[in-house]
Amino acid sequence: MKKTTQTLLAVMAGVLIGSGVSFVREGLASRGAPPQTARSEVSAHDLLEEVKERVSTEYVELLPDGRLEQAAVEGVIASLDPHSAFLDAAAYDEMRVNTAGSYTGIGIEVTAVNDRVTVVAPIEGSPAERAGVLTGDVVLAVDDIEVNAARLNEAIERLRGFPGSRVRLAVSREGVAQPLTFDLERSEVHVRTVRAEPLPGGYGYARITQFSDSTPADLDEALTHLGTGRYARLRGLVLDLRGNPGGVLEAAANVADEFLETGIIVRGEGRTPESRFEIDATAGDVLRGAPLVVLIDGGSASGSEIVAGALRDHDRATLMGERTFGKGSVQTVIPLSHGQALKLTTSRYYTPSGASIHERGLEPDYVIPGAPPAMRGPGRSAAADPAVQAALQYLRDRGLGPQVARMDIH
Repeated sequence: MKKTTQTLLAVMAGVLIGSGVSFVREGLASRGAPPQTARSEVSAHDLLEEVKERVSTEYVELLPDGRLEQAAVEGVIASLDPHSAFLDAAAYDEMRVNTAGSYTGIGIEVTAVNDRVTVVAPIEGSPAERAGVLTGDVVLAVDDIEVNAARLNEAIERLRGFPGSRVRLAVSREGVAQPLTFDLERSEVHVRTVRAEPLPGGYGYARITQFSDSTPADLDEALTHLGTGRYARLRGLVLDLRGNPGGVLEAAANVADEFLETGIIVRGEGRTPESRFEIDATAGDVLRGAPLVVLIDGGSASGSEIVAGALRDHDRATLMGERTFGKGSVQTVIPLSHGQALKLTTSRYYTPSGASIHERGLEPDYVIPGAPPAMRGPGRSAAADPAVQAALQYLRDRGLGPQVARMDIH
């Protein structure tokens, strides 16, 4: 079963790769094409103008004004590296929402399964949760307009709006004969990027799904609830960064700073003064020296690798899991006119030891096969995850002495 999970914040991008039939014409020179011997004398600008003219006059369909120029811009940026991109106004707006960690809507996470749009979970404290929308509900319509998986983005856009405006949501629910209708008032929805729960024996678990502006505050709140307040402390923490693709650089650095007293967190090198930077830790370890295990896998990238690399380089954490993705570059979002922007690679970053993980990733201290996806779904306890169990056992063994904690974990 093919399953694609999306949130209301997701920035959707599609790439269509097609195959077709090409026709090779004879006698191109007679139709104005320059001789092959003159290729080196033709400037890139002239070549672009020639291609534009050919497409404009001979392509099977008449293209809208500006279409070729737009495609040229997108092509130039996309050719630089996999992480640079041109953002139109809609994509730029989505990115700003995504990095802010909040938006105006009803607060549901949805997934497309077998052409049906299904609620993965209502966001805590959102209008949808308060109204009684449940995990597993299938979205049928938004404002009486039918919803299907093929046009999921349109449905997501209709669910958004100004604070105080209303939207009508129709869902079907297993065991209920008739569709249910919810008349919801849109409001500010805070998407929490941190999920935490206690583990047996006075230990804690915290999972960070991505790094947004609100992540450090979310982590502080989560750890406070786990027992790092004034009168209690955790014996150790499992920090789960598996599947975390990164996000806001400063947020990732602030998360690493939560557990460090001093030293470099990350350093960047680029061509401009703004792209050369160093972020240092400030005094204060939220765990007060309690041991820390960071879970990583092939989906841990960018900001996740900054956190994991900094904590290990400073001997503050043990890495368990699988080799990380290996994205050692920093992208800067540069606003353009008409609400558009460039997401442009401007720096390479380095861990405190000076290592670059670009296209290499971070190797774990102990290899643990990744947990099945079902272990990470909504409503699943972290304690049921084999990787979390192994990390917890390591933390317990560490309390018995380093010779025990260094044993291989299978």
